[in-house]
Amino acid sequence: MEKIGRTALLLLLISLSLILSFNKRSQDSSTKSRKVLPTTASWGGHIPASIRKGEAQQPLPPHIKQRGQVCNVLDYGAKGTGNEFDTYALQRAIDHCASEDGGFVYVPPGHYLTATLYLRSNIVLYIEENATIYGSPNQRDYSTDSDRWYVILAESMDNVEITGGGTVDGQAEKFVVRYDSRKNIMVSWNQTGDCIGDECRPRLVGFLDSRNIRVKDVHFHQPAYWCLHIARCSHMLVEGVNIFGDFNIPNNDGIDVEDSNNTRIVNCHIDTGDDGICSKTILGPLFNLTVSDCWIRTKSSAVKIGSQSRHDFLHLRFERLIIVDSHRGLSLQLRDGGSISDVVFANIDLSTRYYDPSWWGRAEPIYITACRRTPSTVVGSISDIYFINIAGTSENGVFLSGSPDSILRGIKFQNVTLSYVDSGRSQLMESYHDYRPGCRGLVPHNSSGVFVQYAQDVTLENVTVIWGSNLEWGTAFEFTPKSVGRLSLSDVVSTTFSSAFP
Repeated sequence: MEKIGRTALLLLLISLSLILSFNKRSQDSSTKSRKVLPTTASWGGHIPASIRKGEAQQPLPPHIKQRGQVCNVLDYGAKGTGNEFDTYALQRAIDHCASEDGGFVYVPPGHYLTATLYLRSNIVLYIEENATIYGSPNQRDYSTDSDRWYVILAESMDNVEITGGGTVDGQAEKFVVRYDSRKNIMVSWNQTGDCIGDECRPRLVGFLDSRNIRVKDVHFHQPAYWCLHIARCSHMLVEGVNIFGDFNIPNNDGIDVEDSNNTRIVNCHIDTGDDGICSKTILGPLFNLTVSDCWIRTKSSAVKIGSQSRHDFLHLRFERLIIVDSHRGLSLQLRDGGSISDVVFANIDLSTRYYDPSWWGRAEPIYITACRRTPSTVVGSISDIYFINIAGTSENGVFLSGSPDSILRGIKFQNVTLSYVDSGRSQLMESYHDYRPGCRGLVPHNSSGVFVQYAQDVTLENVTVIWGSNLEWGTAFEFTPKSVGRLSLSDVVSTTFSSAFP
């Protein structure tokens, strides 16, 4: 009996040990699922058998069945309710597709709340119409590296696409501290030291150091910071993208193209608070950017080159654009050591209006400045810039200003008609020239129809300026004699609405 008792006790101890071991493994698994984004290696052993065999558990619509390998995020545990995080399931689907030599990651209609999603090479993220991916508004759901604060990020990847007709939403309204019709006051995640300043918020979608990228037929809504960021990429196509950002939120740029080459932006609709399409150079040059057939409205510059300009810009084309009620229209701001050359703006209809001094600009339809960011900056040059077939209505005039250190060269206007109107806000804006950022800031000076200084080889050919009633600007064309050389005027007309030629 004593021997039987010892045996029973031993069996009891073994059973307790097994139970404790199982519970610990379960707790470890739960902790990992909450805190660690999976990789193919870390979760591969947990793929459902039906998925390993390529058999989708959830039914697919016909237009998706034809796509070859499809990874439906519902098969990986996504709920799509918007009430709980689907990060783990979405990332599992992405990584599994990548491990099988690529394919379609299918996001069916629903609401998916997520921390940062990391795209892989040879992946198509297909966000179905009526599906929305929502970015988390909490800093703990993002990297400790603020340079990687994105809702969706592809870094050092090839052959990646986002498409499908669905939406990525940054929930910008959850970052507003105080609403203001001039400019909202925003949250800044600068308490931990991961980021410094008052612009510490996550971007929406980013492609860094990647090649052969396509973003097509999707909606990007309410970014808390920049919306679509393209940095150090090559061969990028952005087509049919609808971008909507709160009109009163600062720094929610539509598309930022940085140090990237061979980029095409086509048939996009951009309605946002800060710059519409902004190109900049920080670590390398920017070549071959083409923007065409886009509609833009913004409280800042609709199209901007600069102001970050440490390296060169070359071969840029902007064609068939419609710019509506923007604080500035077409803007070049050189502030650093790079140069801007061979830029064409053609077949553009625009309207500009003044909003508030907290936004850079004074409603200039066309704006070019080249001057030092700081007193120690060695600034580059702007040359060979063409404005062809431009028609617009504006509350302020064209502003072209180089500096003693950087003379504008080869600026040509051909077939340009600008109508200047009085909106009742004229006293707010007509008394200053706006050189921000850097340079001279706001300088007291009356507005002109066309203002030029520190420039050479400037051509105005078939240019018409039409004046509205009640305008009190001092000068139609103002050229500073000592700083403008080789100025050519041909068929230049200044008239009023009542006597304008048909």
